[in-house]
Amino acid sequence: MTESLEYSPVALFAYARVDHLAATVDSLLANAECKKTQLYVYCDGPRSVGHQAQTDQVRAYVDGIKGFAAVTRVYRDQNLGLARSIISGVSEVLAQHETVIVMEDDLVVSSHFLKYMNDGLWLYRDDQRVASIHGYCYPVEEELPETFFLRGADCWGWATWSRAWQHFESDGRKLLDELSRTGLKRAFDLGGAYPYTRMLKDQVAGKNDSWAIRWHAACFLKNMLTLYPGRSLVNNIGTDDSGTHCATTDHFSLVVTATPVEVSRIELLECELARKSFSRFLGAYTSTSARIRRLLDRLKKKVRA
Repeated sequence: MTESLEYSPVALFAYARVDHLAATVDSLLANAECKKTQLYVYCDGPRSVGHQAQTDQVRAYVDGIKGFAAVTRVYRDQNLGLARSIISGVSEVLAQHETVIVMEDDLVVSSHFLKYMNDGLWLYRDDQRVASIHGYCYPVEEELPETFFLRGADCWGWATWSRAWQHFESDGRKLLDELSRTGLKRAFDLGGAYPYTRMLKDQVAGKNDSWAIRWHAACFLKNMLTLYPGRSLVNNIGTDDSGTHCATTDHFSLVVTATPVEVSRIELLECELARKSFSRFLGAYTSTSARIRRLLDRLKKKVRA
């Protein structure tokens, strides 16, 4: 990407975790591109009076953020919840800009993150089949290509264009029905390795409020692709039971790459190696989680007995 090109704005979503947020912002500031990057920070309102002090702490911290080309602060009066906050915020930024890089307050990034995201956005801006650019890569055993495509979308440090975000579908029931009609549920679940369909069913039933499963399903059904790095530029520090939809686990933890990920044009095809590798990695996590749940159920039965 040349100096003359505009850098994509970053939309950062925060709630009540000031320490996590500070780590996220510090990691972004280690990117040289932040000085030319506009930052939008969306702070959700407290869910209850008991959360007021935490959300006030977050807003006091956000008031002092410096080091970006500009900082726009959006403080919600009411609690929208994670899904509504991200859906509305992304839509608002894309009403003003062609692109957006989306971050949550528990993602620590490499100092090469913004360059990779901007390079990907620029290179694939006119490829209608490309839905998004993603910064996280699972810590799999296999050596993956420098960059590769997978069908669908993802949510741990990602970017998109207004042309792709128009395909987002908020109605989970429509998505679920289309997956059933087209016979794509097993493929959507990585061959049965990970319960994405169940997550979507739970969203429809009101058991979760995931925007990400709807974004993934919408792009998957459109046969759109997301670009991934072969070495992760993002680490999620929120898998400590402090956030929404993330339980305590270190299965996804990693050290972000210390070297740049080179973005060059590759064929618009899903990477079979990466798909199989992700399937094995997530399948192992699902199996371990199931064993733990069964063990906890047995322990609960013994306690009740």
